[in-house]
Formats: sequence, C-alpha cells, structure tokens
Amino acid sequence: MDILMNQNQLEPTFLDVNGVRLHIVQAGPEEGPLIILLHGFPESWFGWRYQLPYLAGKGYRVWAIDQRGYNESEKPKELGSYRLNELAQDVVECIRASGKSKAIVAGHDWGGIVAWHVAAVAPEVLDRLIILNAPEPSVMIRHLLTHPKQMAKSLYILFFQLPWLPECLSRWKRWSLLKTMMQKSSREGTFTADDLKVYQKAWSRPGAYRSMLNWYRALVRRSLPSIRDGRNIRVPTLILWGKYDSFLDPVLAKLSKERCENGQLVYLEATHWVQHEQYEQVNERMDRFIRTDSH
Repeated sequence: MDILMNQNQLEPTFLDVNGVRLHIVQAGPEEGPLIILLHGFPESWFGWRYQLPYLAGKGYRVWAIDQRGYNESEKPKELGSYRLNELAQDVVECIRASGKSKAIVAGHDWGGIVAWHVAAVAPEVLDRLIILNAPEPSVMIRHLLTHPKQMAKSLYILFFQLPWLPECLSRWKRWSLLKTMMQKSSREGTFTADDLKVYQKAWSRPGAYRSMLNWYRALVRRSLPSIRDGRNIRVPTLILWGKYDSFLDPVLAKLSKERCENGQLVYLEATHWVQHEQYEQVNERMDRFIRTDSH
C-alpha cells in the first residue's frame, strides 16, 4: 500500500450510475486516456494497487472501481441487481459519466467476466479490452458443463448457492477461510498480513459479503440466458493468464482467445493472482498493448 500512498496520487470519490453509488479510486492526469480497472472476488479496488501508480505515471487517467456490492460501494439487496447485464451497465455508465467517448477496460477474475460482457454488448464504448485470468463467459459455461476437472475446481460455486451458510462459515475465526484460500492459491508472500487486513475490513462492511456471494447466485439463477450463446469480441483484446491457476483450466485462455477477432494471449509464470505476482510484466504489457495500433 505504501507505493500508492507515498506518491499522493489517489483520489477517492463516489459516482452515482445505473441506480447505485460506486466508490472509485482515481489517479493520473484527467486529460489522459481512461483506463477502468475491475477487480474480482474477493478483492476490491486495492487489488490493483500495483497497477494504479504505474499507469497513472504513464499518463493515463485510471479508475479502480469497487464494483457494486463490494467494499465502499452500494450493496443492493435484490438478487437481480447482480445480473451480469447490470454489472456491465455499471461500467458503461461510468465511461459515459467520465466525459470520455471510449475507455480501456481491464478486468481480473469476476472483473474480467464483466469486462468480457461489456465488450460483447457495448463495444462502442471500448477502445481496448485487457483480461487477466478470466474466461469469456460462454466459453466458461460450456467448459464447466463438459469437463469434470473444471467442474471439480468450480464446486465452490455450488456451495455459494446455499442460503446463509457460506456467509456464516466465511466469518469464522476472523475470515480465516477466505484468507487461507487467497494464501494457498497464490505464491508465498503474495498477500501480506497487512494486505489481508485491508481485505478483511472490506469483507466486514455491513452487507458486503452477502452481496459478494450474490454475484455467484445471480450468475446461476439470473444471468445464464444472457451468456449462453456468447458473441464474438470485436474490440482489440489482450489476455494475460497466470498458467498455475488453481481455479481455472489454462485451456480456457486459448478457447477465450478464439472468440476474439483481434486477440493476443500471453501466459505468465503466475497463479490466479497474476497482477500481484507478476505486476511488472503485467504493467508493461498493458501499457505496450494500449500504445500499439491494433486497428
């Protein structure tokens, strides 16, 4: 966290879009190209702490969003509020509210799922798409239903469908299960005790963890019809994939790239938490991809 705070670059703010109030941490010159960073489960804007100062220093206007239900953003109670269409519309309206005609959107994990969907339903607002360890949604559904290995890796999604029990167990021993999951699925030292305290504070906000799980519940009960068939992605796309992901089969990256009309895929020596473990490579590849003429 010190690399951010010492540079005095962070500008926390709130923005009302699509019926919710979102907490956004901004950095970089306002006239710069807009990059929107979308975190995954169970993180927050803090998951981009290595990317924010780097990209801001390169002249980009960077918005790291606490997505709806997370951390300091609003937490609607209705399950339908977490449909994929609603999550994507949050991003579309953030771009419009910025005053920019287009943005680069980067997403990791669930943030990547949202980013894929934005590219599918509203490509006109995107200049570039950057995906980190997140499969294209229709690819994920098909692979999950036809490959027992991926089915086994994703059993936690079924557990999350249960009422109240996942919430109760996760709070056990000061969020011990969540902390252990993050540490066991990452390289040693990726998440320090101080990092986990930041996340624990976010998980402990009233209604936050229920809302975070509602992303999974709404995916199964509300969002499947909108992603079943999928669409080809026309936006220039970079996929960065940590190949030692505990949750996702590496072939999902290749299958997702096949949905892109103009896509690049780079496997990195990292786990699921690629932007933490290989942040220098991730930062440099993001910047290089954005500056390269892909049209």
